[in-house]
Amino acid sequence: MTDKAKPAAMKQRLVGVTLDEASIGRANPDVEHERAIAIYDLLEQNHFKPVEHEGGPYTLSLSINDNRLVFDIRLEDGTPVVAHLFSLSPLRRIVKDYYMICDSYYQAIRTATPDKIEAIDMGRRGIHNEGSRILIERLKDKVTVDMDTARRLFTLICVLHWKG
Repeated sequence: MTDKAKPAAMKQRLVGVTLDEASIGRANPDVEHERAIAIYDLLEQNHFKPVEHEGGPYTLSLSINDNRLVFDIRLEDGTPVVAHLFSLSPLRRIVKDYYMICDSYYQAIRTATPDKIEAIDMGRRGIHNEGSRILIERLKDKVTVDMDTARRLFTLICVLHWKG
């Protein structure tokens, strides 16, 4: 199949994601597990399209540089497409809240009743959704993503924030 014949959905997606190891602190096993699942799920199903670019599929490298989130977007063959830098300030509070509730959740799954675990998990999902909506809003003029893709990207951004 020629590049022109590829359906748009096959082109408007991520086929590779990397996190800058220098940006990541030492994480506990729960954080590493979340990271691995988010990357796997993201690559299995996503919608990702840089605004005003009709190429793809894409790879994404996420890093933090001078208190800015860096989205380095390339074509599958490594050809640079665009790099976007975003202030982390709008995400700081939600990431902090997300980590606090995740800590409660991981403690609860070891000792709490199913009702308590479910209640904490509902709160965790709510905060995660809020962070994902903020991310969609921050990306809207630069990259088009769906909610599931934003959720997985938000998880990876949280991993980048983790300092152990």
